[in-house]
Amino acid sequence: MANHTILSGGNAGGIGEYKMKIGILTGGGDAPGLNAVLRAIIRKGLLNYGYEIVGIEDGWKGLIEGNFMPLNMKSLVGLLAKGGTILGTSRTNPFKSEDGAKKILKNVSEQGIDAVIAIGGDDTLGVASKLCDMGLPVVGVPKTIDNDLVGTDYTFGFQTAVSIACEAIERLRTTAESHHRVMILEVMGRNSGWIALESGIAGGANAILIPEKPFDIDEVCEFINKRQKRGRNFSIIVAAEGAKPKGEAEFVYASGVDEFGHERLGGVASYIGKEIEKRFKNIETRTVVLGHIQRGGPPIPYDRVLATRFGIAAIDLVHDGKFGQMVALQGNAMVSIPLKDIIGKRKTVDSKLYDVAATFFG
Repeated sequence: MANHTILSGGNAGGIGEYKMKIGILTGGGDAPGLNAVLRAIIRKGLLNYGYEIVGIEDGWKGLIEGNFMPLNMKSLVGLLAKGGTILGTSRTNPFKSEDGAKKILKNVSEQGIDAVIAIGGDDTLGVASKLCDMGLPVVGVPKTIDNDLVGTDYTFGFQTAVSIACEAIERLRTTAESHHRVMILEVMGRNSGWIALESGIAGGANAILIPEKPFDIDEVCEFINKRQKRGRNFSIIVAAEGAKPKGEAEFVYASGVDEFGHERLGGVASYIGKEIEKRFKNIETRTVVLGHIQRGGPPIPYDRVLATRFGIAAIDLVHDGKFGQMVALQGNAMVSIPLKDIIGKRKTVDSKLYDVAATFFG
């Protein structure tokens, strides 16, 4: 495959060779499996390659401010199943200030760090790509709860979020059926509706609304009407936070943007619920915003395995001196992709998979 390198791993250097110092950071929103990635990097880096490993606190902010923590074999205890990230995280953009990138390069030099492994999504890896162009040896690990990074079939944490959302759908169904209500579940998905689509299919949702396909509220109401005619007096609707009505903008939860220019989205479930009640005088609606529950807690086994594979592949890339690359899952193979090839691009949902879901609407 063009520009891709199959990762095979390597062997530790010989006695007396220079001992490399590797920094690791986690940026952006947390995702179940972050600590499992750290565990794999640390263990193989220490035991197989004899590297010194240092943690960079709170993403790129830690490299700007010079905040580090030592990582050793004791750091690994309990990491595989632990949610969040022991390094902390932030949505810091070094290029928002004139000297942010310069401070990073200065601190890396003063700390004697030979390479940085950046674990994050498009924003974090976009910074990594720019810094790599400035001379910083960087390897990227894809991390986004929305599963919307191009080049990799899946990102760790996504399947955990789908599992949590699916359980929420199943729990909402029992109360919806008991009270003859329409329940609307709002899940994460700013630009891509992967969580809504997969959890909606798995949970048997009666309508799934995603950012890629602006919806017609009258069509949504027709799904409910069809169910009523069949004697089904309840419905479950799953909506990604970035879903929007045709011809309108996304629903914004709060004013202001983060350092990468992103608004806080939210409110689509409330809009849908109110519009349904306007059209059906005999139907009550209830909305549930799942929010950060999708990010929290331990990763499911699939994500623990995937995160471990990503971590191993990342430290192997460092050992092989292949910087400016991101590790990725394609099929069942770990590959590497140039960071510059994935930055600023978005992996949207598979239209054929959406067609599968639409078979069960209404």
